[in-house]
This record gives sequence, C-alpha cells and structure tokens, in this order.
Amino acid sequence: MKMHKALSAMATAFAIAATLGACTTTAPPAARSATAPAAPPKTALWVGNSFFYYNNSMHGHVGRLLAAANPGEKGYRATSATISGSGINWHDLEAHFKPGGVGSYSFDANNNVVFNQFDKPFDVVIVMDCSQCPIHPQLSKVFHEYAAKNSATARRHGAEPVFFMSWAYSDKPEMTEQLAAAYRKAGAENRAKVVPAGLAFARSIAKRPDLNLYEPDKRHPSLMGTYLAASTVLASVYGFSPVGNRYTAGLPADVAAHLQATAWETVQAFKQP
Repeated sequence: MKMHKALSAMATAFAIAATLGACTTTAPPAARSATAPAAPPKTALWVGNSFFYYNNSMHGHVGRLLAAANPGEKGYRATSATISGSGINWHDLEAHFKPGGVGSYSFDANNNVVFNQFDKPFDVVIVMDCSQCPIHPQLSKVFHEYAAKNSATARRHGAEPVFFMSWAYSDKPEMTEQLAAAYRKAGAENRAKVVPAGLAFARSIAKRPDLNLYEPDKRHPSLMGTYLAASTVLASVYGFSPVGNRYTAGLPADVAAHLQATAWETVQAFKQP
C-alpha cells in the first residue's frame, strides 16, 4: 500500500522525517530568482497536514530538487510535522522549538544518526492551513489569528514564517483566487513570504489539462501535483529555478519539464503586497 493511502487512513498522524543528503549530480547550480534571499535557508520546518505528507512527503521532494539545484552544498535539513486533516490552530508551534526535540537529530544517507548542533533549529517555518479553512466563513478568522501567532512564534526563535498557498479542489476552481487573496493578505499582514502553489496548479491546468494533479478525491495531490508544489517551493523559498533540474520524481521527462517551467513562471509572476 502506498504511504499516502496508509497515512490517510489514520484518524490523526504526526510525521517527522528528514530529507536525504545532497545527491551526486554534477549539474551546475541552477539560476536564481531576482527576488531570492541573499542566502537560501538551510533548515526548514514544515507544519501542515496531508497535503504535505502525500506521496512520501513534499519536503522530501524539495530536498532532492534542492540537492540537484545546488550540487555539493551540504547542510540542508528539513523536518515535516503534520496532522491529518489539521487546521493551522491544531499545531503547537512553540513545542516544535523545544530544545532537544524536533530536529535535534536526523539520519544521513547511510542511515547513521546525526545529532544536530545549531544555534537555532530552523531558518524558515513553512505553514499551511486546512485546504478550505482560510476562506471558510466560520474559520477564516482563525486562519488570520494563528497566521499572526505562528509568525510571532517563529521569529521569536530566529526563524522566518512562510505561508504555503494551497490549491483549489479540482471541481471548485473558483477557490484558486479566493485562497490566493487570503494568503496574500496573511503574507502582507505578517511580512511573510507566500508560496503560490495554488496559482501554479491553476496555471498548469490551463496549459496542460491532460495532466492530472489530483487524487480521485479531487483534493489531495497526485505525484505530479506534489512535484509541482515542491518545484514552486524550490523557486519561491530557496530562489532556485527548477527548470532543467535533474530530479524528476520518476515522472516522464516532458511532464517534469512542464511542471518545472510552470512553477518558475508562477513564482516570477507572483506579486505580494
């Protein structure tokens, strides 16, 4: 049984995993966005739900894309903390920064435990709400309340908050602009970067409607959807262009190329207040 099906069957899941080390590709470093941070963040905490953990976890795909985009650069680390079906207020972000807790150790490519030494556990915290919570009439206030609280918590521990804009359900495309507006607002209110994954989904569907970015439930991402979102994170959070990246998640070359280009185009066109 695939991991995402096993996990989705659980009432509540809490997953913590570390990305693989740098791959051995000899490709030159990828192009970087004009709006990229001066130095890409080395460590990231992903806080969310099943949209993150489907397909062996989005943060793992970002790690492999990052290793291929910046070969030879070591020290990248990511940890995913997810709860099935969770909203932004289900997570105790403060607890994830407890000394000796989350991120205190990981495993290298040879499965050896590595006890991490750091002044701060994470450079960025990538947060998403439940798939409809930011635009739900009864939950949108909770989204903005906890976007502010989580931003303050992350910064108190030396990390920058990043909001992950989720995508519309496949049968409700009108959600795209609604979610985009909510995440843009949260980003502006909290001076935080926004990952425009939802806009990347809409752009891909407009250009290649033959590519299915969704699971049969019309909500969760297929492997193509996860790869597109991961490529968008690579471009927006780390500033590296995914175009031409050698890591394709096993997708056909033409499909991977389309998703890479779509992610890069979306990030380049995305404007935050």
